[in-house]
Amino acid sequence: MYLSTQNKKESKIEVIKRQSRYLRGTIKEALQDGKPMFSEENVQVLKFHGVYQQDDRDLRHKLLKEGKEKHYSMMVRARIPGGVLNPDQYLVFDRLADEYSEYGTLRITTRQTIQLHGILKGNLKATIKRLNESLITTLGACGDSGRNIICCAKPGDEPFRAEMREDLLALTDRLSPKTNAYHEIWLDGEPVQHSDGETEEPLYGDVYLPRKFKVAMVPEGDNCIDVYDNDIGLVAHIENGHVAGYTVLVGGGMGRTAVVQATYPRLASPLCYVPRKDVVDTILDTCVAIVTIERDFGDRSNRRFARMKYLIDRRGLDWFRQEVETRLGRTLEPPRKLEWHNGHDHLGWHRERDGISYLGLFVPYGRIKDTETMKLKSALQNIVREFRPTVHLTTQQNVILSGIPDEFRPAIEERLRSAGVPLPHELSTVRKNTMACVALPTCGLALAESERALPDLLPQFEQLFHELGLSDETITVRMTGCSNGCARPYNANIAFIGRAPGKYDIFLGGNSLGTALNERFTETVPFDQLVDTVRPVLEAFVREREPGEDFGSFCRRVGLNRFRHVKTEQS
Repeated sequence: MYLSTQNKKESKIEVIKRQSRYLRGTIKEALQDGKPMFSEENVQVLKFHGVYQQDDRDLRHKLLKEGKEKHYSMMVRARIPGGVLNPDQYLVFDRLADEYSEYGTLRITTRQTIQLHGILKGNLKATIKRLNESLITTLGACGDSGRNIICCAKPGDEPFRAEMREDLLALTDRLSPKTNAYHEIWLDGEPVQHSDGETEEPLYGDVYLPRKFKVAMVPEGDNCIDVYDNDIGLVAHIENGHVAGYTVLVGGGMGRTAVVQATYPRLASPLCYVPRKDVVDTILDTCVAIVTIERDFGDRSNRRFARMKYLIDRRGLDWFRQEVETRLGRTLEPPRKLEWHNGHDHLGWHRERDGISYLGLFVPYGRIKDTETMKLKSALQNIVREFRPTVHLTTQQNVILSGIPDEFRPAIEERLRSAGVPLPHELSTVRKNTMACVALPTCGLALAESERALPDLLPQFEQLFHELGLSDETITVRMTGCSNGCARPYNANIAFIGRAPGKYDIFLGGNSLGTALNERFTETVPFDQLVDTVRPVLEAFVREREPGEDFGSFCRRVGLNRFRHVKTEQS
């Protein structure tokens, strides 16, 4: 029995989880019913299996006018710890996109995994089964449990990278759901009988967590993954090339609800330092203890306040630390001071080890597809098939191809150029520092365009940056279709967050290191006015910046009120 709802009213989704029989629901039966969609109860349970039911919102009005039901399809999200795929695994995704996705594309997420959109219900089981045959699961990619654990994607042969990978996989195993429902439904496994008192989910119980739970790992100094945006952030301290231990951060989260002022994004707080003497008895147990606190005390009556950040702010960090110590039976060491040097995504050619290089490729808005001018999907397919690199997905929605012998570099560049795929050094700095969520037409929460709108906005910013002499400045630009924050907009330098069709809130003042939140500058700005609205702030930055000052630091130093006043006078 979890502690938080013994005397509280459970939300509807809590009831659905409890009654799902450890994530079974009636999914197995529904796969045979001939309908194009699942019931609402099964839709909620399916999320734990890595599946979201969606419909094509571009077609909604037309189908409604014709008296037809929505055009339903499924989004399938894999769980890929640390975003690492061998060549054959990547090619499985590529083939599934061709065979079963109505869009024929792959979507890289900000959690280092791949989403397949437009999978019809009748093809859902075959899709998931094919992924599992390549040793890829979708269990735990979504839902109220530990999500895909992310890690710095930079390849290398340093011992600490192998140690972090070992710890990541061990933690993935500890935080993964243990129910047999997944194998019964998708892989035709036999039901497992449990003895009296034995539970299918020793960590999560029959209601799992109050909300999604995100964990990230990164070496100190290189915040390419925005580690502060996670429920748990593990920052590895490197000594003599090895992981000496981790500073543990807790309580990060990007989500908010625009119309509910009590919701907010939050950067994680330093909690403790855990030495890596015995990974099983230290960092894993510490993380599990943190998860159980959220399990037992997180809000299960209102999902808007169910993330762990709200629990920490309600109870206080001192209370939270004491609770962790009680569960571990030991005193925690104080966190170490952290230093950060960069937050970029390791794009371009880099030395991996003697005679071996890796190539970080920019993927526009995270969508691997072929267009008339750029055959990115075909180029990656050919390169992976012929040269057999390991594929690393990044949290900034890009791809790193590693393990490439130096003699193959010219041939790989030639294949990219012939497919119209630019190398990172041929792209503008602002373009390489953009991200967008999926938004329309498939996301049911989107209020405005994002992935389809940012391509029209970026050339305007490139021109503006050129005019102002900022072309080489690292300024992050992120766009989302709603306030939920899937593209991590709240610590970007410039963020556009959808509020209504064609209108966005503008947030300014984060930084490229991911260590500062921005603030809302103005609300409901029409799409065609976004660049002009930001222009006065950028112009002032060029005139008034202090030596070495970045854009986010400038915004926080001078404050945004002066620019709001100017905007009001002009309007």
